[in-house]
Amino acid sequence: MKIFDEIESKVQSYARAFPRVFHKARGEFLYDEEGNQYLDFLAGAGTLNYGHNNPLFKKRLLDYINDDGITHGLDMHTRAKGEFLESFNEKILKPRDMEYVVQFTGPTGTNAVEAAMKIARNVTGQHNIVTFTNGFHGVSLGSLAATGNSHHRDAAGITLSGTHRMPYDGYLGEDIDTTVYLDKVLTDSSSGINSPAAVIVETVQGEGGINIASFEWLYNLQAVCRKHGALLIVDDIQAGCGRTGDYFSFEAADIEPDIITLSKSLGGYGLPFAVVLMKPELDQWKPGEHNGTFRGNNLAFVAAKAAIDHYWSDSRFSSEIKRKGQYISKRLASIVKQYGGGRFTTHGRGMFRGIGCVNGELARTITRYAFRNRLIIETSGADDHVVKFLCPLTISDTNLKRGIDIVENAIQEVCAKEGPVPEKIDYFDGHRAVNA
Repeated sequence: MKIFDEIESKVQSYARAFPRVFHKARGEFLYDEEGNQYLDFLAGAGTLNYGHNNPLFKKRLLDYINDDGITHGLDMHTRAKGEFLESFNEKILKPRDMEYVVQFTGPTGTNAVEAAMKIARNVTGQHNIVTFTNGFHGVSLGSLAATGNSHHRDAAGITLSGTHRMPYDGYLGEDIDTTVYLDKVLTDSSSGINSPAAVIVETVQGEGGINIASFEWLYNLQAVCRKHGALLIVDDIQAGCGRTGDYFSFEAADIEPDIITLSKSLGGYGLPFAVVLMKPELDQWKPGEHNGTFRGNNLAFVAAKAAIDHYWSDSRFSSEIKRKGQYISKRLASIVKQYGGGRFTTHGRGMFRGIGCVNGELARTITRYAFRNRLIIETSGADDHVVKFLCPLTISDTNLKRGIDIVENAIQEVCAKEGPVPEKIDYFDGHRAVNA
């Protein structure tokens, strides 16, 4: 369609990587206007953990619409909101002995991060937030200040402030525990680092390159926060809702964040929805002090409840994610061993995986080859150097194998053409390469 070239902004990005007009979608498949089928290993950048047009959610939504259910309700009480809260409380929070207040923010992840940072500042009376290298938390100004990527930060047009940047786990090498450094600078009154309101962290840095924090590092980070009176915020927007195997990505680390942000797959059907979970004593808002017109997406409440009721009422779905995650892990490790030669490593946890490439051009060549073979898969990382596996959690074993086969064939073809191994770049050595 010419209309896209005529009036759509140049800011578009995914449309450049996947230049087709898509028309339909179901499960793990997208279809363009010509009826061509594409296997989707992008899944709305992690928004479609349960696949496209999940039939269970679709029926609930259609029934709700046919019954003239509330679509938009600001923050008023509605049956859809109440039923979501009941399911979330009974099937997600209580089984994990988690006591949190739920705040409905604007419908995107960055809205939740902005609210979380504001809560921390207001409650503690401190201003700065500790963030980490390669972290990504959104592109509105507060969240952008906490984001590491220079491509996004440079677009702000102003100086970004209010944060202290610290090295993430593995950034200085696998043998250096960077929480020790954080503890040191917070203890030393001459370090130049002010007492922070909070520390915000992703347990798996999705946009940063599928870098994972070890459970020990996360536990130590929580200890440092408690020692210095800083709140611990876990940004679980992309890693949460089952992506790593458990509903929350931090469960296996045995930590208890003060604040948690959720969005993306929380809405189930791909519908915009974001929340902040906070310890009850932190809920010190005055009425309307943090608001937004689209806090009450009742269609998302309906789909989110259906997702919880169907997939999270017991441990079976979680076990399936972990089983598939082990398969992905073994396949990627095998690919790296066979074709690596200094070019590749494997990163990630659960079904949140990536193949790190020696440079961004190599990763982009692989994803372009994959797209020609009807697989949609993106890159992430400081130089877009990681091929990022983000397929729906509900994908069939057959199609999971098929997608990885396409990537492996792409790597085989690229390696056959490339010849000598390109020079390794510095940032690549600073990330933890794991097979967890």
